[in-house]
Amino acid sequence: MVTVSNLSLRYGKRVLFEEVNLKFTPGNCYGVIGANGAGKSTFMKIISGEIEPTTGQVSIDKGARMAVLKQNHFEFDEVPVLETVLRGHQKLWAIMQEKDALYAKADFTDADGERAAQLESDFAEMNGWNAESDAASLLSGLGISESEHYKLLGELSGPEKVKVLLAQALFGDPDILLLDEPTNDLDVQTIAWLENFLADFKNTVIVVSHDRHFLDAVCTHVADIDFGKIQIFTGNYSFWYESSQLALRQKMDQNKKMEDKKKELLEFIARFSANASKSKQATSRKKALDKLNIEDIKPSSRKYPAIIIKPEREAGDQILSVENISSDLEGETLFSQVSFSINKGDKIAFLADDQLAVSTLFKILAGEYITNTGGFKWGVTIRHAYLPNENAEYFTSDLNLIDWLRQYSEDKDETFIRGFLGKMLFSGEETLKKTTVLSGGEKVRCMISRMMLTAPNLLILDEPTNHLDLESITAFNNALIDFKGTVLFTSHDHTFVQTVANRIIELFPNGCIDRQMTYDEYLEHPQVQELRHKLRGGR
Repeated sequence: MVTVSNLSLRYGKRVLFEEVNLKFTPGNCYGVIGANGAGKSTFMKIISGEIEPTTGQVSIDKGARMAVLKQNHFEFDEVPVLETVLRGHQKLWAIMQEKDALYAKADFTDADGERAAQLESDFAEMNGWNAESDAASLLSGLGISESEHYKLLGELSGPEKVKVLLAQALFGDPDILLLDEPTNDLDVQTIAWLENFLADFKNTVIVVSHDRHFLDAVCTHVADIDFGKIQIFTGNYSFWYESSQLALRQKMDQNKKMEDKKKELLEFIARFSANASKSKQATSRKKALDKLNIEDIKPSSRKYPAIIIKPEREAGDQILSVENISSDLEGETLFSQVSFSINKGDKIAFLADDQLAVSTLFKILAGEYITNTGGFKWGVTIRHAYLPNENAEYFTSDLNLIDWLRQYSEDKDETFIRGFLGKMLFSGEETLKKTTVLSGGEKVRCMISRMMLTAPNLLILDEPTNHLDLESITAFNNALIDFKGTVLFTSHDHTFVQTVANRIIELFPNGCIDRQMTYDEYLEHPQVQELRHKLRGGR
């Protein structure tokens, strides 16, 4: 158990947390949520002991072992991969090192023998004889092949390093597991493996993630950071979101009787309890929801951006035709012989093992790159807007937000410009901030303001949820569902793709797959999976 008592953290006049009291108990997975800057990662660092709070303390049960997903991806670059994982259990690793040092001594004494006997006993108690096979099994489950287990970590790619560090945190069945954004840089198969692992994990998990599908799959509770307080709510992220929205609607409905409100809340809990039986965390979550007190359901104070994309004109029947285009980078083929036509109302998710392939395709369609072969043709009625993955080039000037957005508007009126910034939660003095000091999330919100301003009927979106908080992701997700035009997009957000896309196009160096189906259907379709395997060269 992790107990947080009277916790406060202040930086000068700025208060992140004030008098926080919580208990995180074994068998539960807690998703820490909050707006960007609310202090999610800081809270995790306080729990791990990396940061000292201003007041209060964090205590864990005596003898409990805590494991933390490392954020420094270079710390173990000179260490072999398998050894990196073993080092995740520091006490076991120290015993292994001391044992090896003792047995290597030329003048092995009686005292050394007694010490070795004690170490062997401790080693066996920690299941040390299976340590290397357990570590190897974790690595294989996360997609790190056996041939890479004895390489130095620094020889692996960025995404592979993330998997190894994740294996390090999971190794040895820790009593408390802290994971800050564990799904970053993971492919869909590895995320599914992690979801299953955590569903079977019997100890305490505290996780920060912007992946709603992941939070829904693994969390039994949500720890919500709001107004300097942290409150724990029963249920996964979707339950927290839907229940807080329901409570907010009820609060605004002054005419609704208390009995009607109570009945509506009870029906809502019953519906989610039934749905919980379908999830990987079924047993614990269903039990928790069944005994949930309706007083625990409270409205959130979160503000959601108003993302409303209204096309200036309706698109005609001719949208986009792509014929036999190809691209490569430094002699490596990204994709080749890609052809497709877009139908009116298509919302297409583009996938690729190498995300650079999709980004390159989008840059070609946006007119920023030239294709090696073939070509494409836009319909005459199409007005497209492009939201790039990398947006630094748009924020090099020292303009304030009003003047920055005014550059892209035919209507230069300040009230008109402020209206689009306000929809993305920039108001008052915030609109006078210089674009050079914006955070990653603020820059994306500015780019979305610009996109709304242009009133397009077709959107090209390259990882649009990157840097956004859960509130902005949810608002963007809902906006695309409601959008009457055509969308070409790529995203690692499972829920985003599943709820928006009605068609999937996956790019490979030697072709592509094009299917009119949802994301989940695509991932589960046997013939599609067989074709994907073939186009990957049997990998």
